[in-house]
This record gives sequence, C-alpha cells and structure tokens, in this order.
Amino acid sequence: MASSDHDTETASSAATGAASRTGAHAAAHRQPRRRRSRVARVWRALTSPFYRYRNAGTIHGVRVALAMLVSILATTGIDIPHGIWASVTLLVVIGGLQHHGNIRKKAAERALGTVLGALIGLTLIVVQAVTGFTWLTYSLMAIVAGVCSYYAIGKEGYVPLLTAITMCIVAGHGDNLIDTGLWRTLNVMIGIVIALAFSFALPLHATYSWRYRLADNLREIARVYAQAVSGAHVSTDEQVETFRRLNARLVQLRGLMPSVAKEIDVPLARLEQVQRLHRSLLSSLEMMSTGLGNYEQQLVRVAFAGSSAGVRDALLATARALRFGGTRHPEAAARALRPGAKLPEEPGPAVAPLAPQMQGPYWLEQRFEEQVGQLRALLLETEPRWNIERAHLHRMV
Repeated sequence: MASSDHDTETASSAATGAASRTGAHAAAHRQPRRRRSRVARVWRALTSPFYRYRNAGTIHGVRVALAMLVSILATTGIDIPHGIWASVTLLVVIGGLQHHGNIRKKAAERALGTVLGALIGLTLIVVQAVTGFTWLTYSLMAIVAGVCSYYAIGKEGYVPLLTAITMCIVAGHGDNLIDTGLWRTLNVMIGIVIALAFSFALPLHATYSWRYRLADNLREIARVYAQAVSGAHVSTDEQVETFRRLNARLVQLRGLMPSVAKEIDVPLARLEQVQRLHRSLLSSLEMMSTGLGNYEQQLVRVAFAGSSAGVRDALLATARALRFGGTRHPEAAARALRPGAKLPEEPGPAVAPLAPQMQGPYWLEQRFEEQVGQLRALLLETEPRWNIERAHLHRMV
C-alpha cells in the first residue's frame, strides 16, 4: 500500500515537473510583444485610410498651412515680384477642396483658365500700349467679361470665370506693364503646381469617404432590418432619427460620386446604379419599419422569416468588404462579395396559393433580397477599382 502511494506521489511529482517545464518552455518562447515606437505609430496612423477619413479636416488644414508656407518661401523668399498671387491661387485651388479627385479637376481648370486669361490680359496690355486709347481697352475688357459670364453660369463655368479673373489680375485696367503681367502669370502657375504637389501628400481620396459611409449605411440597414423582421419595439423618435442619419449619408454619397468616378476611373453611371439600389433599400426598409400598421408588420415578419438571417449576413459582409478593403489580404473584399454564402433561394411555388394579404409582404421580401443581391454583384464587378489598397498592391507587385 505504501509502495502504491509512493508510486502515485512519484507520478504526480513527475507530471507536475513536466507541466512546470512545459510552462517555462512556453513562457520562454512567449516573448513580450514589441511596442511600436512613437514614430512608427504616427506613421501607421497617417498612412491608414480610415484614420485619414476620420481626421480629414485636421489633415487638410495642416496640408494647406504647409502649402502656404512653401508658397511664401518659393516666391517672397527668393524675391519673385507679385508673389502674393501664388498664395492666392493656392487657396483658390486647394483651400476648399479636400478630395484628391476634386483638386486635380480644379487645378486643370485653373491652369486652362489662367492660360486663357493671361493671354487675353497680355493682349490688352499690348493694345493699350500701342493705341493709347483707354476706352478701347475698357470696352474690350467689358466684352470679355460679358462673354465669360455668359458661359460661367453653365455646368463647366469655372474655366470662363477664372479666365475673366486672371485677365484682370494680369492686365489690371490695361495699365499694367508687360513684365508685371508676365510675373503675375508665372506666380499663378507656381500656386497651381504647389497645390497639386500637396494634394498628392497624404491624399484624401473621395473614394474612402464613399466606401466608409456606404458601409456605415449598410451596417445600419442590417440592424434596422433585423429589428423590423424580429418585431422588436422601436420608438417613433428613434426610427425618425435613424432614417434621418441614413438619408443624410445617402445625400453625402451623391456629392462624392463625381470625384470618386475621376479617382478610380469608373463611369459615373455605374456609381449611379449603386446609389439607386442603395436608395431602393432604404425605401423598402422604411416601408417595413414605419409605413405599416401592426397587422401588416406581422405579415412582413412571416414573409421574411425564412430569409432574414441570410439577408442580414449579406448586408454585413458587404459592409465589411467596403470598410476593410484588401490591404493585408488582397482578395478578401472580393471574396466577401462573391455569392459563396449565398442569399437564400427565392421561395418556390407554394403548395397552396398565397393568401391575398400575404402577396404584398412576399413581393416586398423578394424585392429586398433581389436588391441586396444586385448591389453586391455591382460592387463585386467594380471592386478592382474602388478597392484602392488592392490596386496599389498590384501596381507595386
């Protein structure tokens, strides 16, 4: 008996020793995680698309301040005459525009308007110097201003407006010297170049804002959808506030679309299709949650019972694909949008005809599923474009 107890104790001690050695071995290999240096953390934050999106205002302000300092040093610092016009041009091009696509467009328009305005201004200076007839110069300036203003009220009105403004900057009232006009033209071009250079420094892509806001809306749509089909009680005030947020983001996305189309080279019509499907989802969701009485909402819950989990998962997967892109895993966004985790199949023919009161709810359920599927397919088709991180990675490889 004593021998047995001794053997048991020996075995227990051996097991304890083995466990302690295993623990010590694991602890030796479990080295403390190295903390990133402050510089590394700041650099990672600055290069993070989501960080730049969340702090776009601050980054834009710092960027414009640095650009203004460079403009001053590049003109006044080396004594270029009339250097203030470089700073004025810089603010006109980049001051009120934070997104990369907008800045490039405005800079191109500014350059074209500047060249045209400078040529007209220099011509007026020559006319005034040769003829000495002040009223002829005034009349020509008035005609140019009238023609430019006629076209400035159109869709592409920035170029003619800048043409008229630059004409006045270069020529004055026709009494500027030719060298003054040339210096002012040079300063305007310097301002454009500096603005463009700083637009490429930590670029604030409109595509990021478009993706993250669309992802936020899809995530919130999934939440409201789950509430609607589960019968959760939501107060009227909360519903109103929720749809106010959803519609506000929808309007913001509309304003971003032209810049996004330029940045990722996707036809505006494609983005318009995404916007239309997004708007349709909101309309259907509002009908489900706020536009029906208690009895109709019960019918909707019955109609959506078999598909609600799949539709909600599809909405959340789409939001994740937009939010996280493919920086670490290049194919992650596309994989999340592929119909691998398929939406539930549309219900087959019923054994018995649908009751009249169920036809509307089933139709709404099928349309909602169909719209979610169409949105996912469209985003998958354009994913190589809007997934900027993956596109950059492919270019580096």
